[in-house]
Parts: sequence; structure tokens; C-alpha cells
Amino acid sequence: MKIIEPSFEVYEDMSDPEVTEGMLRKIELIGRTCYKSEAKICNGSASRFVRRLVESQHEAMLEHVSITVKFTVDRGISHELVRHRLASFAQESTRYANYAQDKFGNEIVVIQPFFLQAGSPEWFSWYDSCLKAENAYINILNEGRTPQEARAVLPNSLKTDIWVTCNLREWRTILKLRAEGVTGKPHPQMAEVMVPLLKYFREHLPEVFDDIDVPE
Repeated sequence: MKIIEPSFEVYEDMSDPEVTEGMLRKIELIGRTCYKSEAKICNGSASRFVRRLVESQHEAMLEHVSITVKFTVDRGISHELVRHRLASFAQESTRYANYAQDKFGNEIVVIQPFFLQAGSPEWFSWYDSCLKAENAYINILNEGRTPQEARAVLPNSLKTDIWVTCNLREWRTILKLRAEGVTGKPHPQMAEVMVPLLKYFREHLPEVFDDIDVPE
């Protein structure tokens, strides 16, 4: 059994100013149609225009640009992610992935719960339960059952890769809920990936995300 930490990967190279500037220019061009003010487009106008859209809560224009992120998290966190309906998802399938095969290292991979101190009694309880689940899973497969049947014993901590694509308006909603916690404190393992993602978005696309607070 392998233990890893959660992570995320943004598909678009947002560290490239041309990429983020292209996002802003697209929003400005589309947004100015509403006011028939396309003639006001000039160097630097996109950033100012998008900031005004966000400040005035005219967020419908943000729906014209999407960002894709791959999360590597446990199954429990992925279940929360897919509740966001205005998004597209592609997730590692336990119906078809056979973790007893060589390409998976003949083992399951689990996400380390950061709130359990390694070596503590509760950490050993978690570790032991995952190890027993792995053994049961492999035994069931060895008895001739299929991966989709054997998955019944896999733990909630099982690692999964899930791609999430949604528009900027929906990312704002997700990050308000899952990072800032506007409706209540997020699950700690959700915040573990969402707070760094929010900081990344604020750094590279501040016009859209600067008003969302980063929890300390």
C-alpha cells in the first residue's frame, strides 16, 4: 500500500501572461457587446473591464472562459466535488481499474489524512484499516471477482484522479464554498487543496479572484 499527499494540477499554463491575458481579452470583447463599447478596447483595458464586472456582480460574462484542474484526492473529497453541477468531470474508475495489476504496482494508493499525526494511535488505526481493505480487495480479485465487484471493500481514503472543468463564475462559487467557507467551514481535506488553488488563481488571475478571501 502506498500513501501520498493530495495535490492539484491546472491544465492551462496560467503562469504564461499570454494565457491569462487571452482570458481577460475574451471576457472584455464579449462583455462589451452588452454596452456596444467595443471601440474602447485598448492595451490594458481588459483587466480594468473584468475588475469592474466582478465589482458590479455582472458575473455572467465570466461564464465564457473555463479552466480545467486535475485533483488527486481521496474518494470522499471527490464525492463533494461532483456535487457542483455546472462542471464537467472525468474520474478514475474503480469499476475498470484493477489495482492488483502490475501497472498499479499491485497495490492501492491512499491519501494521507493530514490531521492524523503519523505514528499516533489514531493514525495506526487508519493505516491498519486501509491495509486490511487492500488485502481483502486483492483476495476477492484472486477469487475471480471483477474489479467493480471487489471495489466494495475499498476505503474512503483511496486515491482518485478527477479532472474538473468549469467556467470562471462557477470556480468563484466553488472556491467561496470550499476554500473561503462562506456557508461554513469546509472539510479539512477539501480546504487542503482548495486554499492553495485559490491562492494560485489569485496570483495569476487577480481580476477574477482577488475578492475571495484566503483563509489563514
